[in-house]
Amino acid sequence: MPSSSTLASFLVLALVVIVVPGPSVVFVIGRAMILGTRGAIQSVLGNAAGVGVQIVAVSLGVGVLIASSPVFFGLVKIVGSLFLVYLGIEGIRHRKDLRLELNSAVAVSTRKTLVDSSIVGITNAKTLVFFIASFPLFVEEGGFAPPIQMLILGGIFFVIGIASDMVWAVVAGVARARLVASPRGLEWVRLGGGVALTLLGVYLGYYSLAS
Repeated sequence: MPSSSTLASFLVLALVVIVVPGPSVVFVIGRAMILGTRGAIQSVLGNAAGVGVQIVAVSLGVGVLIASSPVFFGLVKIVGSLFLVYLGIEGIRHRKDLRLELNSAVAVSTRKTLVDSSIVGITNAKTLVFFIASFPLFVEEGGFAPPIQMLILGGIFFVIGIASDMVWAVVAGVARARLVASPRGLEWVRLGGGVALTLLGVYLGYYSLAS
């Protein structure tokens, strides 16, 4: 078990990385604009599941192997970026469909929302790099086995990440509800969410190719 001082140091680092608005916040807000509060919360849970897979993989050493292969790691980053663009374009293309779904009380598929979001979480190159770079720095000699210590650190990050993203999901969902007083407004809100996700995917893809 890492010492209390080590855990406190990692906690501060995790708070800075998570709480400061970044790609994950844009993703959650974009999904809230498209799917509403319920869909945004489901997206948070799906994304967290994907990040959880990363945490386990890095703790067991798989993440290091992935990062050591420039081709494979680059492919992961590109796939993640393209999938965000896909989600954004789908939001733009079907912006009028959501009004019909709401009017007919037909919910967006929970399974699809969770699966889509988990893919985003698994292919999030920035969190993968963060885990690979930071976990070893906080592993202490003479304590639990390194994989166990890394899993503990990952658990801290996981909990903070869900709590922070849930707040953004609810806030964005409430804001969306206030913006959709008219059918036309609902279409514009979904359009904005789709554009945000598309631009995020393009930005991350460009950043990946440039780095």
